[in-house]
Amino acid sequence: MSVQDGGAPTRPQEQQSGRQGLADVLPQLRVVVVTYHSGEVLGPFMDSLAKATSRPYEVVIVDNSPMMDAGTTAAAGRPGARLLRTGRNLGYGTAANRGAVNAGTPWLVVANADIAFMPGSLDELLDASDRWPGAGAFGPAITNPGGVLYPSARDLPSLGRGIGHALLGWCWPTNPWTTAYRREHTVPVETTAGWLSGSCQVLRRQAFEAVDGFDETYFMFMEDVDLGRRLGLAGWQLVYVPTAVVEHLGGHSTKRTSRRMVIAHHRSMLRYLSRQYAAPRYLPLRVLLGLGLGLRLLVALVLATDSAGARATRSADVLPRGRRA
Repeated sequence: MSVQDGGAPTRPQEQQSGRQGLADVLPQLRVVVVTYHSGEVLGPFMDSLAKATSRPYEVVIVDNSPMMDAGTTAAAGRPGARLLRTGRNLGYGTAANRGAVNAGTPWLVVANADIAFMPGSLDELLDASDRWPGAGAFGPAITNPGGVLYPSARDLPSLGRGIGHALLGWCWPTNPWTTAYRREHTVPVETTAGWLSGSCQVLRRQAFEAVDGFDETYFMFMEDVDLGRRLGLAGWQLVYVPTAVVEHLGGHSTKRTSRRMVIAHHRSMLRYLSRQYAAPRYLPLRVLLGLGLGLRLLVALVLATDSAGARATRSADVLPRGRRA
C-alpha cells in the first residue's frame, strides 16, 4: 500500500474539528494514534500530548474498534482532532498508514493510545533531527509503570541472537543474546539503532513515504522491526533519543485478546524471519524456523504472559536528564 495513494477502507466515517485559535498556523506534526476500545486512555493521551511540544500539530485518531465508545467520541471532538473509523480491526501498521494518508506535515508521530508523553518530549525528539539530518525516525526512551525502562531501541534480529533470545529470554532475561539484542549493557545514550518501538516514533514523512509506510501484511507485531529494516536499506538512520521520555501503560488494547495476540506475534516473527531467508536454498531453514516458533508458541500459550519472551530488567533511573528538563 502506498501511503501517498491512500487506499482507505470502504465508507470510512470521519469527524473533524478545527484547531481553535490556530487556523492560520500550519501544523508541523501529524500525530497518528491507533485505537481499539481505547476511550479510557485516549483522554490522558491527548492531555499529555498538549504538553509534549510547542509546535503546532494535528491529530488523526484511527479507530479500529467495531463500535465507538464515549471516550473516543470525546477525544475526537477536541480542537485539531480528526476521527477515522476503519469499520473493522485492520491491525496496527495498516491503521497507522491510513492515518498518514495525505499528510502535509514534515513530521509524523505514530503512537499507541496508552502512551503518556512527558513534557517537552516531542520537542526533544525533533531537536535531535538537527543533529541527525540523515535520520528518518526518532524514538524516545519508554518507561513502564513502576519506573522500569523498556528496551525500545534494538538491533535488527539476527538468527543467532534471535534463537538465544527466544529460548532463554523467559527464564534468563539478562542472557548475553537478549542483552546484545537490546543493547542493555551500556548507559542509554543518543545513538543509532536497527529498529525503534512502534508504540511511539517520530518519523520524517519523506522517509516514511519513500518506503511506503508500514508493511500491511503484518497484522500486529514486527511491523516496526520491518519498517526499521526497510528505512535502513533505503539509507535512512534510526535514532534513539533517551532524553525524550514517554510512559507506556502497555497491553491496553491487546490484553482483551491476549491469546490472539500471542498467536499474531509468532506468526509475524515467522513472516519476518522467512523473508530474510527467502531463497530456495533456505527452505530447510524456513521449515526449522516454523517448527521452532510453533513449539515456542505452544509454550507461550501455556506458560507465558509476555509473548516477547523476556521482561524489561532496567530501572528508568539510568536515563539522562533531558536538555529541556
